[in-house]
Amino acid sequence: MSEYVERVYRLLHRQEDLVFFQLAVKETDLDIGVPRRSLNRELVEGVRQEVIAVRAQLEQYILKDEQFLKTLAPHQTQPGAPAIAVTMALAGQTAGTGPMAAVAGAVAQQVGEYLARRTKEVIVENGGDIFMRTERVRRIGIFAGPSPFTNRLALEIEPYHTPLGICTSSGTVGPSFSMGCADAMVVLAPSAALADAVASAAGNLVQSTADLQQAVDFALGIKSVTGALAIKDDQLAAAGNIKLAPM
Repeated sequence: MSEYVERVYRLLHRQEDLVFFQLAVKETDLDIGVPRRSLNRELVEGVRQEVIAVRAQLEQYILKDEQFLKTLAPHQTQPGAPAIAVTMALAGQTAGTGPMAAVAGAVAQQVGEYLARRTKEVIVENGGDIFMRTERVRRIGIFAGPSPFTNRLALEIEPYHTPLGICTSSGTVGPSFSMGCADAMVVLAPSAALADAVASAAGNLVQSTADLQQAVDFALGIKSVTGALAIKDDQLAAAGNIKLAPM
């Protein structure tokens, strides 16, 4: 994803009452929003150490279980696997994907839960996948690449639906692998890891606008998924707990 696209994309989840900071460790590139009163050097350093620790756990585990990294099919973790690897594998098993389909959401959730123990409101975005906990209604803009819906539609999120994972897969935007052609496949679930894996699996089903409803129905058929939205060109399908609002 180009720097320009990335910068524009991140404007869509920014909130005026929160202060945002970026944190990058190797391939992990987070955009994090917290209340201004909560932001300090200690908090940022704590997040950095959390990301370093999570990445180290995954990297060390993958050295012992190379299929965890490579497979596109559901995968069983080995005994003693770290919690984040188990979370990713379970999400993949539920969605019918490999564990790495859940990695961005899983990291966003781990960092979000770390912050949620220290502040009441938090947004963590990792490669288009979001973990959110909020005390007020939030609008999260939808980035759907070349679709005319980009910058025009937002998801309205009620605080009682959070903590929540809001994850997006695309076959037309970004570097992530997709076998589909959706401009955006958005999935909502309490687990950001699961939302990420399901978004990948559902996005793979979209080859044309005729497939949008099938992709949404597939996502909503998975236990604990609360909402799904699929966009291709100037068409969309949505179902479940999805409230659309203008940007």
